[in-house]
Amino acid sequence: MNPLAPADQYARALAFRALHERPRPFVVPNPWDAGTARLLTGLGFEALATTGAGLAYALGLPDGTDRLTRSEILANASAIVAATPLPVSADLESGFGDTPDEVAETIRLAAAAGLVGGSVEDSTGRPEDPVRPLEEAVERVAAAVEAARALGFPFTVTARAENFFQGRPDLPDTIRRLRAYEAAGADVLYAPGLPDAESVRAVCEAVGRPVNVLMGSPALALSVADLGELGVRRISVGSALSRAALGAVVHAAEEIRAGGTFGFGARALPYAEVNALMAAAPPATVRKD
Repeated sequence: MNPLAPADQYARALAFRALHERPRPFVVPNPWDAGTARLLTGLGFEALATTGAGLAYALGLPDGTDRLTRSEILANASAIVAATPLPVSADLESGFGDTPDEVAETIRLAAAAGLVGGSVEDSTGRPEDPVRPLEEAVERVAAAVEAARALGFPFTVTARAENFFQGRPDLPDTIRRLRAYEAAGADVLYAPGLPDAESVRAVCEAVGRPVNVLMGSPALALSVADLGELGVRRISVGSALSRAALGAVVHAAEEIRAGGTFGFGARALPYAEVNALMAAAPPATVRKD
């Protein structure tokens, strides 16, 4: 069931769309549960996006296509939506289906979970053939867009070109794909794994829609201001926050096991501060029916 009242979801959708129209980029961090959604809300971000990898790790699973079901992804997204007054977009992987109709159904179910946006990627999940043929990928983006336009509120469709993420560092083909997804109606374009500033600039200059860039890798050491100068409009961190949290747990556990000390506690958020951050973010305006 959608945790939001229709008017609330519509207002969030408008707010999310407006963030992409500003002259400077915005950061959409990626919580993996309701608690991290409330923390990030209390810290002043303007929108949130889910992370499939972060959720997989929280459930004790490796990341990967079809490791999580559509129902698990959307239940997690709905819990995040209910924990924050901010717009929430979702990582919808490759649309959870083999056909364009199944991708369209995923968009409708995402909206029913309270989401106001979602990304659909062109990966296949097959190691021997990791990226879909362009024509097939375009059909799936077009189906997602058509379903989104029928919702009655501006659901933001992000189309992802996965070449670099799938070990195929082909910038011309990535740009060709993003242009095709733009022509199919995608609202935002996204090529995760771009290796440097020049490739980011090339993507931004090649298309006429807002571009999202994935950050968090030390190999791409660019600031928000740097990315804005390159033409980026939205910045996500994917699973980086969840992996940073896991890194803190591992380092603390290693200190305990190897040294028998507990110095990690000095770097932990104080109990009262965590409570205050959790309380600072008001919950969603929930449905009354």
